[in-house]
Amino acid sequence: MVKAVVLGASGGIGQPLSLLLKASPLVDELALYDVVNTPGVATDLSHISSPAKIEGYLPADDGLKKALTGADIIVIPAGIPRKPGMTRDDLFKVNAGIVQTLVKGIAEFSPKAFVLIISNPVNSTVPIAAEVLKAAGVFDPKRLFGVTTLDVVRAETFVQEYSGEKDPSKATVPVVGGHSGDTIVPLFSQAKPSLNIPADKYDALVNRVQFGGDEVVKAKDGAGSATLSMAYAGYRFAENVIKALKGTESVAEPTFVYLPGVPGGDAVAKVTGVDFFSVPVELGPDGAKRAINILEAATTEEKKLLEVAVKGLKTNIDKGIDFVKNPRQTRRALLIQLSWKIGFDT
Repeated sequence: MVKAVVLGASGGIGQPLSLLLKASPLVDELALYDVVNTPGVATDLSHISSPAKIEGYLPADDGLKKALTGADIIVIPAGIPRKPGMTRDDLFKVNAGIVQTLVKGIAEFSPKAFVLIISNPVNSTVPIAAEVLKAAGVFDPKRLFGVTTLDVVRAETFVQEYSGEKDPSKATVPVVGGHSGDTIVPLFSQAKPSLNIPADKYDALVNRVQFGGDEVVKAKDGAGSATLSMAYAGYRFAENVIKALKGTESVAEPTFVYLPGVPGGDAVAKVTGVDFFSVPVELGPDGAKRAINILEAATTEEKKLLEVAVKGLKTNIDKGIDFVKNPRQTRRALLIQLSWKIGFDT
């Protein structure tokens, strides 16, 4: 029996992600949680003829506790989009506060569950989650993942003309680093099948993988972001985690993890100088089985990209950790949440 939970299930990512999980034959029970509309979303999805039993919860009547109790895998797409008048720092504090609150609930009600964080900025929210779990004495680095699969999905899609694969998902394109802008590093040199990218196309291709989200925002005239593709990517990674939980050997896929707590992670941490980094991780029944160091085989161009990525990641990681360790920031985040009357959305 597998119980999956979506925290932030009524939002732009949460609804299609919940649909994919409800349709999956791997899920036996699905719990949806959000601050608004969750019973309606759950009722709608309950009409789908798939095995998973589904329930929607709101904050009232211990809704978070009920959603999380007995969870095997928890996916967190909760957060808000940037609103008019908000600074990027305000946006960070709001989403950071949301993740902090939800992970406190996880620490109390389902500390053994696999936790998959989609909420942006992943480079900071995963360290926040780690600090919260550490403080509660229940941190297991092998069970905490930052979902960077969208970067992989984009890379697979964008190189199709060079891979020759009719089905882009059949290509393997490692994407390492973080999950924002130039912290994202596609390692095209290690793609399978091998790619023949013209020199004059390389920089543009890297940029497209790094800033693919901007392409979506522009196409939606600023009225939305990459919600559907992110839901697909989140489900793809969740599916791999569930398969591994059930004992199926999984192909290693990049994910943002706490390197010192994952076998093989120390080698990556030594090369990068950071504790959190996305590299291919082999999954097993207990979570992250092994981090695979593929950085030494990077080309000269890729190593330059990695240098830039690490600088950005250090700042992002420190910002997340400081958020938890500086209570004044937490109080300010709560005030901002109230002032913007937020709901969970992305």
